[in-house]
Amino acid sequence: MISVVCTLFENHFHFGLAALTNSLCRQGFKGSVYAGYRGALPKWCSSAKPDSSLNWPGASIYHATEHVTINFLPVDTAFHFTNYKPAFMLQLLNGAAKHADAIMYFDPDIVINCNWSFFEDWASHGVALVHEIVTNDLPDTHPVRMQWKKIIESNNREITHKVDSYINGGFCGVTKENISFLATWNEFINIGIKEYNADITKIWSFNKAHPFCFLDQDALNITAMCCDCPISEMGPDGMDFIHGGWTMAHAVGSPKPWKKKFIASAFKGIPPSIADKEFWKNANGPVSTYSTGYAKIKMLSMQTAAFMGRFYRRY
Repeated sequence: MISVVCTLFENHFHFGLAALTNSLCRQGFKGSVYAGYRGALPKWCSSAKPDSSLNWPGASIYHATEHVTINFLPVDTAFHFTNYKPAFMLQLLNGAAKHADAIMYFDPDIVINCNWSFFEDWASHGVALVHEIVTNDLPDTHPVRMQWKKIIESNNREITHKVDSYINGGFCGVTKENISFLATWNEFINIGIKEYNADITKIWSFNKAHPFCFLDQDALNITAMCCDCPISEMGPDGMDFIHGGWTMAHAVGSPKPWKKKFIASAFKGIPPSIADKEFWKNANGPVSTYSTGYAKIKMLSMQTAAFMGRFYRRY
């Protein structure tokens, strides 16, 4: 199987892209990482060279290792990047990555913790998805899910999968034979915009009763309910939202691990998270964004904060 990775980033999220790439390299991935971006490229990839072979205006290529490249692709859209994921993945599969058998999207605040072959095997069973923990319990008869059922039916589709908890939009693994999933996901994002006035520029609407409160994730969950292809789901351990995970660590919320002041947070009763620890394990590697000395200081402060958290924490 030829598989590729993609992500979307801007501003300081380039630190997350670097850590994601390092984790991919360490876990045996070989191939292309397609990184859509807005703004200027970070200094650590100053050796990136223009690449006209991708047929993407302004594309450049950066060699992380002999076997892993990052293809930087400028993206011009008014969409918040979180709402642009399926459109970006479709554009890649129909263009720059048309040679790929599978495409895996990761948010740029994720690192992977297991061998890459697992992700390829996972996607072969159906569209690979991971459930949330914050809103994990969303049973079949939940009033929001009942709204989604009406939306599905009003768009001439049928329920094909019984999904009982909420899926996180930070990761999606799709083989080319299941590309219809991405088209459906993108379709429901556009339905949310056109028919329910969802704001393309925001992550969420602050109205949890709205059927598209979280535009991309709600559309993703609707798609999982009615898609015409198989899906393969993992629980919240799939992103280290709870202890016992072994596949990915997703640093949801704010501040991000590369911005967090661990000692100050520890004094507030907030110890380092699993995702914080996994980020700093992968912060440097084939792609180095920090000096060795700075990385050591951050690791030491994180370890100190974790020790403090054994005696004092908010929760």
